[in-house]
Parts: sequence; C-alpha cells; structure tokens
Amino acid sequence: MLRQYELVERVKSYDPDADEAMINRAYVFSVQKHGSQKRASGDPYFSHPIEVAGILTDLYLDDQTIVTALLHDTIEDTLVTYEEIEKAFGKDVARLVDGVTKLSKIEAQSENERAAENLRKFLLAMSDDIRVLLVKLADRLHNMRTLHFIAKPEKRRRIAKETMDIYAPLAERIGMYDFMREMQLLAFRELEPEAYDSITKRLEHLKEGGEDKVERIASSLQLLLGSNDVRVTVSGREKHPYSIWRKMQERHISFEQLTDVMAFRVITEKTEDCYRALGIIHQHFKMVPGKFKDYISTPKRNGYRSIHTTVIHSENARIEVQIRSQDMHRDSEFGLAAHWAYKQSSGGQTTRPDGQAGWLRDLVEILEQSQDADELLEHTRMAMYQDRIFAFSPKGELHQLPKGSTPVDFAYAVHTRLGNQTVGAKINGRVMPLRTSLENGDQVEILKSDGQEPQPGWLTFVVTGKARAAIRRYIRNKQRGEQIALGEKLYEEIASRLPVEIGDKGFNAGLKRLKLEDRAALMIAIATHRVTDAEVLEALIPGSTTAEGSDDAHPRQHEPVSIRGLTPGIAYVLSDCCHPVPGDRIVGLRRVGVPIEVHTIDCKVLECGLDAEWVDLAWDTKSKGGTARLAIIVKNQPGALASVANIFGANKANILNLQLVNREGPFHTDVIDLEVSDAQHLNRILSALRALDIVVQADRV
Repeated sequence: MLRQYELVERVKSYDPDADEAMINRAYVFSVQKHGSQKRASGDPYFSHPIEVAGILTDLYLDDQTIVTALLHDTIEDTLVTYEEIEKAFGKDVARLVDGVTKLSKIEAQSENERAAENLRKFLLAMSDDIRVLLVKLADRLHNMRTLHFIAKPEKRRRIAKETMDIYAPLAERIGMYDFMREMQLLAFRELEPEAYDSITKRLEHLKEGGEDKVERIASSLQLLLGSNDVRVTVSGREKHPYSIWRKMQERHISFEQLTDVMAFRVITEKTEDCYRALGIIHQHFKMVPGKFKDYISTPKRNGYRSIHTTVIHSENARIEVQIRSQDMHRDSEFGLAAHWAYKQSSGGQTTRPDGQAGWLRDLVEILEQSQDADELLEHTRMAMYQDRIFAFSPKGELHQLPKGSTPVDFAYAVHTRLGNQTVGAKINGRVMPLRTSLENGDQVEILKSDGQEPQPGWLTFVVTGKARAAIRRYIRNKQRGEQIALGEKLYEEIASRLPVEIGDKGFNAGLKRLKLEDRAALMIAIATHRVTDAEVLEALIPGSTTAEGSDDAHPRQHEPVSIRGLTPGIAYVLSDCCHPVPGDRIVGLRRVGVPIEVHTIDCKVLECGLDAEWVDLAWDTKSKGGTARLAIIVKNQPGALASVANIFGANKANILNLQLVNREGPFHTDVIDLEVSDAQHLNRILSALRALDIVVQADRV
C-alpha cells in the first residue's frame, strides 16, 4: 500500500502545482472514516481507495481526481455525507465522488435491474465529467485484482461478468487498452477457469520449446529497420489468454490451429516513419491478405491510431505487427486519460478532454430512450461491443458503425431527427433498400421526408443501439397516443350505456375506485383491456352493472367504434387468418395488455369461442390500402401466371407474396398476398380472375 508521502510525491512529479495539502487531508480523511473496516483479503479497507489513487497517478491525473479516488467509497460505505465532502474538499470533488458512488444494492431488484441502474447513474455522471469514468475504471481494476479473496463463487462470477460486459468495453471505447486487457484477463480466469488454465499451460509449453523465439523475432525486426535508417523500439509478447480464447471461439479452431499467437510493437519517432517501417516489413516478409488495417489515416472512434499488419516471418511463424509513433503509443496505453489536462485554466475551471467522446453522447442518448433494465443493457452493449466499419456522407464526413449496419443505422448515427425522417438511401450513388448492409468505405446519402416516421419493421434489421433505442422510443410514444385515442372512443361507447351523463366529479370518483392516476391512464387501461367495460361502468356508477343485467354474452354497443386515425400494428393489428381490408365488416377481439385484434365478421376464428371480449368496429371512411390473401387454382400451361399478373397490373394491385402450394396433374394452386385499396377493389379483381379461361377457381382466403 502506498504511504501518504509516496502518493504526494507521485502526483508532484508530474504536476508540481498540485494541491499537496488537499491530497494529505483526503488521505487522512479516508483512513479515519473507513477506520477498522476490512476487505475480503483481511487488509484494512482504506488500502483499496489508496491503491486506486496510485493506479490513477500512472495516468498523470489531476489532484482533484486523485482526491476523488481516495474518497470514492466514503459516502457509500461510511457515515460521511455529500455535504461533509463538499465542505472539506469543495464542490467539484463532492460532485465527482457522488458520481463514482455506487448505488446501494436493492435485494428486490433483478440482477439486470441492478446492473442497469448502476450503468444508468454511471453514464449520466461521466457525461458530465469524464474523470468519473477514469476513477470508476481504476476502482474496478483494483477490485478485479483482489477478486480471488471473495469467498462466494456466485459473487465472484457476477462481478467478473459485469466487468466483461460493461467495464472492459468502456475501457476499450476510451482507448485504455492496458486496463481493458487486464480486466478481460482477470474476468476470463474467473468465468472460464478450465479454458484459462489450458491456454496458460500451452503458452508456457511454447516458451519451454523456444524460450527466446519472441525475443529473437523482435531483435530481427529491430535490426532490419535499423539497417534501413529507421530508428525504432521493438517489443514482442504472446497474446494474452482471453484474446486467444476469443479467436478460438470465433473461428471454431483449436489452439494448435492458431498461427498468430505472437504480437510485436514497432514504435517510431515520427508518424512518417510508421509508413517507412511498414514498407520495409512488407518488402521483406509476405503479408497475409485481409490482415492489414491503417488506423492512422482512419483512427478508431476512441482516437486509437496505429498500423496493424500480419506477415509470415522467416521462422515460418505468422506474426502480428503494430506500428505506431511514440505519441500514438502513449495514447494507446492511456487513451482518453492521456488527453486529460490536469492544469487549471485561468478561470479556475478544469479543462475538459478534447472533444467529449462521440460514443459517450450516443450512450447518454440511449440512456434517455431506454424504457427498462433489459433494454438499456441490450442497447449499451450494442453501442460498446461490435467491430466497426467506416462509411462516408456525400460531404466526406466519416462515421464509424458496427459491422452489419444499414442506411437506417447510418442516418441515426448522423442525427436522430434524420433517422426518424429516412425514406430511402443511395449507397455509392445507387438507390438501395434500407435493409442493405453497408461495407467499409461506402458513401451513403440519406433520402428524407418531413412526413416520414420510424417504422416498426426497421427493428428487424437495424444493429446499432442508438437506432434501436430511438425507434422503440418513437413507437412507444406513438403507441401511447393511439391507445389513449382508442380508449376515448371505447369510453364514449361505454359511457353511452349509463342512465345519466357523468360529470367531472363522478369521473374523478371513478378513477379513484379503479386506482388510476388520471384520464390518460384510464383510456390506456380500456384500450389494452386491463379494465373491463363492466368494471368501468361499476366504477362510474356503483350498481349500474346489476341494473343492466349480466346475461349478455357481449356488451351492447349503440354505434361501432371507428378505428379512424389509428395505425395498424400500434393500437390494433389486422389478423393474419382473414386479412381484413377497408370495406369489410369487422369486429375486434380485446385481450389484456395487447392491441385489439381485427377480424372480418365471417372469420372462422370467431366461431371458436375465444376467451376475448368482442368490440364492434368500423373502418375510417378515409382508410385506403390493405393486404388480402387469395387462393387461385390455375390450369398448368405456359403463360398462365402471366395472365393472372396482367389482371393485377390492369387493376393497379401490387403482389406482395406468391407461393405455389399445390401442383396436381393439369392444375396448380397459388396463394397470393395482394395489396388492394379496399373490399370493392378486391372484388373487381376476383371477378376479372374468374372470367379468365385458365383460372378454375379464385377465392379470398
């Protein structure tokens, strides 16, 4: 454990102007407040915040961050209050400590809810000041180093999994690769102990067989580049066990089949020397195709810059070589922390890091749009994990996206409003479907319309957490609005059965009896059938259902409820069994918690005595467009389908799907999904089909 004077000396070595007195006070404060508390290892608890502060001195962080590290557990684990810290160390330190403080564990919450709430608070705090993230990562790293002291295996696994799922990706996203690798390694050892032991033993066995192989290859690279007047430092290592295991899992291969277990770093003095070194290496060794990446010309989103290439060395070994300048190397070791300015500006405010990370803004936007714990974790993992591709706007702006991203993902990456208004896209000048997967280097132009809105179907192909969160949020808001509108229509019909008109006083009394907050909550409950018509009637006028009688199988309706202004798939769904279209006589089936299911009045499903309440429905007079399903028996002869298609074309109907379901002798039966404007339009098409000689039978399914 670092002694008090040692910690101060470390900070003063890189920041002579640091507030020595504040660091000393914080050290003593932490020791006193944690007192006799012990860690699982048996060490005094205050050793943990002191070690966390020591880790952060390696990143050359400012005195406020070091003090925050010393105090980061005092609010949660001692009797210290926010006000005490603010009084003793100032508002900035108190804010940082509060940001790092972990939420108390609530036993009633699920594991996902606990993790999501921790992440929610964490993201909000670090969006205000990135130093919160740096302290938290150092805190987690030290906890992982001492994980083996925790007695309960399930607790060790929970902490290791949370580290692998959230904290290691966060470290990677801000370019702190040393933190990321150590966290992954320690978590991997806990989560996959057999795989860890097996790979570790095999790596040790490789060293026994040729203990100087890495050093020999590193020396040969240094000699080669030096003889060509490129001054470099070369270091080599075996890849760490988790990296090897992940490659084995992704490629479905054994350890023996891995050929690039060794990695080498070539560190140059200047950026231009990186390309000179690359040329010399490629000149002397065969490059492995598809294994070259230039992150200098196109840096990763976290600012990482380096050249990666894989070559076949003269010792018949496939090796990975990373080439970077000294500045790039420091950035890759410390990431965003390398840009943190610990000096105070003239105004007394700490300078923020260059360009608050764009991915962090995306995470905060996801945070605002996610509804529950599972959704938040899903979206943030999407935002943090996937491998990236580069795509360009028509103006040449570069956007990094996960592999498999579509133009919709690209639009949301540019701006949420653009994503919402997307109607089409040009990829490299050609109009392409919105579900097209983008390739590295594609130029994407988004076509938009003010009248467009996000479509539920987009959720089947978007891959970014930001796009998914924004679409879900829009659909939820639209669904709420439409449920309220539908509930109002159903309420009007329910209220019309009462013997007297209900005023505000009676309505509010009814809300209290139903234990609902307001009018909107009642309308949503009615639309989603969480309250029955009888319960609403009884709440509005107690005893009214007894007076009305309970022998009716279905509640009486004076007028059909119009679905005017409502969107299919949101407040109601058109059933797949009978495919109703505007003009059909329709009824709705109401079940708890789901949209109303619309059927034609003659649908066979209605004959089954379903456990659902019926509601009489009417189309909007302006309703246009629906999907009808036809079954057509056609003579098996050349040109038969062409004749059928001509009928559809002449009547301006669009084929959505066609399936040959039966072929028997001289006939075949086709099932066709057809886009029509209404029931009359469909009947005209059926009449035209039946008039064809080649059509034996044409019916609506």
